Amino acid sequence: MTPVDALLAAAALHLGFQMVVTGVVYPALAEVPDDDWSRAHDAHSRRITLVVGPVYGLLAAACLWVLVSGPIDAIVLTSIGGATVSASATAFVAAPTHGELGRAGRNEHLMSRLRSADRVRLCGAVVCAFFALSA
Repeated sequence: MTPVDALLAAAALHLGFQMVVTGVVYPALAEVPDDDWSRAHDAHSRRITLVVGPVYGLLAAACLWVLVSGPIDAIVLTSIGGATVSASATAFVAAPTHGELGRAGRNEHLMSRLRSADRVRLCGAVVCAFFALSA
């Protein structure tokens, strides 16, 4: 397996994961009744962490492998840029927003912020996978 093959595999895994979060997990979480929000959100946070860590870890490892193996072209850098956008949206927006949702409970402002971060992550995952496939 080449570093670019690893990037493509990790990008495909990440895109699949992100599509499930966007299309299934977050819509289901949004439908939880207010009186069950804390329990459902806590369960979501515990479960999703078990998947987020390995997916982003593999993606980061593949990106790093590509960067250190060289040579690097614009297509590969664009793929890595998509991964960076997704990881940044997760680390700097989605994760802190989930923390606030856990402490403060659900409100429309926080849910809107979470959905916005999720759209950014999905776009980053699409860019990452598309350009990894093109590399």
